[in-house]
Amino acid sequence: MTLTQHAPPAATTTTLADVLAELAQRRTEFRDQRFVSPDFIARLKDLGVYRSATPRRFGGDPRPPAEFLRTIEAISAVDGSTGWVASFGSALVYLAALPVETQAELYADGPDVVFAGGLFPVQPAAATERGFLIDGRWKFASGSMGADILGVGIPGDSDTGGKPRTALLRPTNVQIVQEWDVVGMRGTGSFDLVVNKVEVAREWTFIRGGAPTIDEPLYRYPTIAYAAQVLAVVGAGVARSALDYAVQVGAGKSGITGAPKLADRPYYRIAVAEAEAALRSARAYFYEVSEEVWDSVVRGDEPTDAQNAHLRLASRHLAKTSASVVTKIVEISGTGAIYASHPLQQWAGDALVPQQHAFLGPAILDAAGAVFMGQPPTVPGFK
Repeated sequence: MTLTQHAPPAATTTTLADVLAELAQRRTEFRDQRFVSPDFIARLKDLGVYRSATPRRFGGDPRPPAEFLRTIEAISAVDGSTGWVASFGSALVYLAALPVETQAELYADGPDVVFAGGLFPVQPAAATERGFLIDGRWKFASGSMGADILGVGIPGDSDTGGKPRTALLRPTNVQIVQEWDVVGMRGTGSFDLVVNKVEVAREWTFIRGGAPTIDEPLYRYPTIAYAAQVLAVVGAGVARSALDYAVQVGAGKSGITGAPKLADRPYYRIAVAEAEAALRSARAYFYEVSEEVWDSVVRGDEPTDAQNAHLRLASRHLAKTSASVVTKIVEISGTGAIYASHPLQQWAGDALVPQQHAFLGPAILDAAGAVFMGQPPTVPGFK
């Protein structure tokens, strides 16, 4: 098969500032309907979010991870749900493990491909002559309403070393069931996927985190660590919004009881200062490690186990710190923060979600510590 070398991506007039301004007007719409509208996904495509991990040979514009992460953080500071959905612009690094011919077909209509996956629970799939018969129901398919391609988790086999596969399907072959009733990230559209006996060819399956078939720098960056980073940085954007709100409100009017305004209260000033230092410190570690590993990859070096462990640890630390920052702001904000309509309630719910994710849970601390001391990681899928 002859593969066509795609032209470099065309310049776009859409700016991040344009997208953020529109998002500020529409975030309530997305939360109320529980998903980001497809026309806004198209705006993110125009911005280049969904070509940020597409191979350059297929017309993509693969960005250094830290650059992409800063974009996701900025989006998340306006709306965590939209930041979460945009973060999966990085997920095409998974698809770099597909056969090259499959990727050529996937990107035949252009590099701006939105991938969403409902990977768990892994469902059995009977082997066929061509591939696998997909049948079952999967959860947490964030961004599924605007996806161009959907993935579902199926068991591994002798060819995968026991690691599960992801099978790719077009949206026309999948039913999206809109079950999503949560306190945080309400607008992510993390719905269930139902597939009824659809055959998927073997070449349209891949191992998540499997060896890439494309030799470009981004696909040598640790894949699972990157997947953890893009989720953690959403929490950082949410925490930044809560902190900015705390500063603005603290400098404002006095409380309803006639008590001094918040900025005149030592405990409030101290808490805001501590939260600011904590968030900035966690961000500094997070971006420092990302840039260090990227520099290694660009030089042609293989990322070390310790570097991967630092990426995972920095992501866990940022997610945990971000959630703690928002919790602290709620604690010092008085009675008003108990109302469901209070903006801090939305930020508190949104900040909770990244730290609850399996990629960012407390077990990551043990695994990272083990690697630092020359032992195997203590959790599966750490690298």
